[in-house]
Amino acid sequence: MSVLVVTGTDTGVGKTVVTAALTTLTASRGSSVAVVKPAQTGVPPDGPGDADEIRRLAGAGEPHEYARYPDPLSPAAAARRSGLPTLDLARVASRITELAESHRLVLVEGTGGLLVRYDEDGATLADLARLLSAPALVVVNAGLGTLNHTALTLEALAHHGVPLAGLVIGAWPAEPDLACRCNIRDLEMLAARPLSGALPERAGQLHPAEFLATARAGLTPALGGTFDAADFRRAHHP
Repeated sequence: MSVLVVTGTDTGVGKTVVTAALTTLTASRGSSVAVVKPAQTGVPPDGPGDADEIRRLAGAGEPHEYARYPDPLSPAAAARRSGLPTLDLARVASRITELAESHRLVLVEGTGGLLVRYDEDGATLADLARLLSAPALVVVNAGLGTLNHTALTLEALAHHGVPLAGLVIGAWPAEPDLACRCNIRDLEMLAARPLSGALPERAGQLHPAEFLATARAGLTPALGGTFDAADFRRAHHP
């Protein structure tokens, strides 16, 4: 059993698609997988959330959501506006630990970036990862600006004592520009390791049957796929 936290350098970088890719690859090997979205924001009470989208894309994964707030804000701000209670991350960690006892893998997808607040005391996903003793997979943008955002996220992980599981580009463009191509090597230098994957843009629009093949090609063998970072780097050398 294991727990992996999926975070990103910003909102909209592809965390949900990467989490879905991990889910479908784990399930394809016959292993049980649960997906936890501790706090879902910006979705109405009866609308599908990220955990539901992951299950749709992956065709697998047991979805769990512990709080939902209608406004598209940080969990702390969204809870404040709605008058709903904030999450107790210690209780969340306990529930995730229970899930891990009956599943081969539990994937925990954060809201926004690593240091987005979940309550008024400033608790963050980094705190939850530390409570779980879980590593974090960081989903990054491909283009201009990603190096600074990635460096800051990696510094925050180190500061909070959270191990890095790897960097994955969440949406690699069909026609990468010079910045995207140059950023491959620089991202690897920041992480002090090869990329753990790169999923193509619009992967979230694929049919589940197509998505499995895309997930396999887009994630490294350590994550259940066939992605080769050296081949990817050579193919896009500027």
